[in-house]
Amino acid sequence: MQLNRDAAIDFRAVDEVKRQVELSFSSEEPYERWFGLEILSHSEGSMDLSRLNEIGCLLYNHSRDKVIGRIDKAWTENGRGKALVTFDEDADSDVIYQKVKSGTLKGVSVGYRVDSWEEVAAGKTSSDGRFTGPCSIALKWLPFEISVVSIPADATVGVGREMEIPFSNTSAPAERSEPKSIYFKQLQLNNNFIGGFQDES
Repeated sequence: MQLNRDAAIDFRAVDEVKRQVELSFSSEEPYERWFGLEILSHSEGSMDLSRLNEIGCLLYNHSRDKVIGRIDKAWTENGRGKALVTFDEDADSDVIYQKVKSGTLKGVSVGYRVDSWEEVAAGKTSSDGRFTGPCSIALKWLPFEISVVSIPADATVGVGREMEIPFSNTSAPAERSEPKSIYFKQLQLNNNFIGGFQDES
């Protein structure tokens, strides 16, 4: 399943002639999902950058039909995911590039998949001693695209998502002392997907 997390664009123009920009796309800032706090670990070896570095594309609003550039290099630095990207020169890509330069577009979002979780109970600490539960830590995760987004869910790195099917229960969530199990998470995701398809039929 694709997940997304948004951030305010923290970028600097490296080479305006080449249309090259350095940006930050992720951090370890916790985010409250319907199953509890999610944390993306940026410890060495946690983030698999192979997809971004080998075939990574820069998209607009997560649309695979709106490729606006390429990812030249992706790496981790001081607990953040960073990337060097180059905007394409076609008319559509240039519109986005100019809006990023002018500050009109300020959001960036990363699409990713989590392959391994650590569940930390309330009052307990994670195996590396860095986080206190209740929380779910993505120990192994794969980012596969970076997008410039027009309406980020939140302006803070790691706080916000787009394109996540919302939790169907509209009542206020009960206070939770334990992280939901991976099995429960998958069941709820399946139910949300099925509900979405039924609504469209």
